[in-house]
Amino acid sequence: MSVPMVPADRPGLRWGRRLPVLAAVLAGHLIARLPPARIRAVLAFARRGAAPATAEQAKAARDAVIAVSLSCAGEGCLPRSIAAALLCRLRGCWPTWCAGVRVHPFGAHAWIEADGQPVDEPSLRYQVMIVIAPDRGPRG
Repeated sequence: MSVPMVPADRPGLRWGRRLPVLAAVLAGHLIARLPPARIRAVLAFARRGAAPATAEQAKAARDAVIAVSLSCAGEGCLPRSIAAALLCRLRGCWPTWCAGVRVHPFGAHAWIEADGQPVDEPSLRYQVMIVIAPDRGPRG
């Protein structure tokens, strides 16, 4: 028995809007290869000066990432969440980026949140380990 790895209802994206999304996806895949401390540092730097993202902005960024990348649409939660956060940043805002783990059964997951809620994620039962929230001022 096979399990579908890509959602059947992937959103579409016009060709003219794909270039910045593809750049964010490429950066997301590259950053996802870094150790967790370096990922935290890179994303904390990227968020500087950005306004908090609304749920609509975060969902639009996540949908765009899923539209152009099969790996991000499937099991690639880390590059997907990083790419969506970076795409939000390109658009002048920043969602809350989170990474966490669960113990039984063991699993790790990364996602973005806006307005205090996960964006298009099933019920999450993970212990949050890393949070990169929007900058709250000059000192962050």
